[in-house]
Order: sequence, then structure tokens, then C-alpha cells
Amino acid sequence: MPHVQRRSSVSDELAWRIVRAADEAAKATDKRFALAVVDEGGNLKAFLRQDGAKLNAVQVAQDKAYTAASSAMPTEKWSEVLDADPVLRTAAPTAIDRLVGMGGGLPIVVGGELVGAIGVSGAHWTDDVKIAEAGLSALES
Repeated sequence: MPHVQRRSSVSDELAWRIVRAADEAAKATDKRFALAVVDEGGNLKAFLRQDGAKLNAVQVAQDKAYTAASSAMPTEKWSEVLDADPVLRTAAPTAIDRLVGMGGGLPIVVGGELVGAIGVSGAHWTDDVKIAEAGLSALES
């Protein structure tokens, strides 16, 4: 079918494995996080707000996952992109819905194909990145 494009998507089983791996890594810290996995279209597949995680972490985690899926790059790269281009720095935050330019959102790539993303929020963005990376360790198992 020449007018149909097929895309792969993270399964619910894999989405929950990623959330569980991130949850385990987060429990080893003294911080609490919101953990979101979205499919390739940015739609929520799995979510956990750990007991004690801040309420605003819920939206930020989901938006980080959405940003990583929709741009196919880690969210922390957005800060570099915005810093390098004054026009984008001014326009992108208001023109691109749900854009998050701090770390904690990572694409999920399987077999070289983007299938979704994880977003983590709850601490400093550098901590969020570590928990997101721990979530992606589920891809290796």
C-alpha cells in the first residue's frame, strides 16, 4: 500500500518493564519521581507517580516523554538547540506545545527504530536523567 506508513510502537509490556526498572532505581535514592512512558506518537502507555513525588512532576514527566518522542532526541539536547539559536530560544517555548528543554526525557529505540520515550521528573534534571537511563536498561533484558 503506497499511501500507508507503518510505525512500530512500544508494547504495554515493555512500557511497564521500563517503568519498573526506573522505579527500582529511584527507590535506591532518597528522592521520589513521576515516571512516564509514551508511544511513538507521544501517547501515554505507562505511568507511575511514586509515593511522595511532587504533584507538578506528573505533568513534567509526561511532557518530557512527549518531547523526547516527538523530537527523537533527549530533552536535555533542547537546551543546547535553544541556546544556539536566538530565534528558536524566543519562539519555540511558546510555539511548540509541551516542549521541555531540561533533561529527563529519553527516546526509546528498538532495532534502530523510535518506538516511544520515557520521561522522569522529581528531582534536579541530572537526577531525572539517571533514573530515565535506568529505565532504559530494561531494553537490555
